[in-house]
Amino acid sequence: MSMLRKYMLDPSHIMEYQPVELREDLSYEEKPEKILDRKEQVLCSRSILVVKLLWMSQTVEEATWEPEAQMQAKYPYLFH
Repeated sequence: MSMLRKYMLDPSHIMEYQPVELREDLSYEEKPEKILDRKEQVLCSRSILVVKLLWMSQTVEEATWEPEAQMQAKYPYLFH
């Protein structure tokens, strides 16, 4: 407790957020916003194409690498 200090208001600490549409079971579907990068990943004797996706409610640092074929089948609008 002796290490705690009073919080001083700083307007730069305000975070922006987007409202999330919740289902009845309080879950939601995360959708990709755009493709940030592409690369070929070598796995043992074969290689696959992967894409780095920016998700709607995530930051660039939280972008994930996903198999391109799966994402193209599920989210074709990203590949136009």
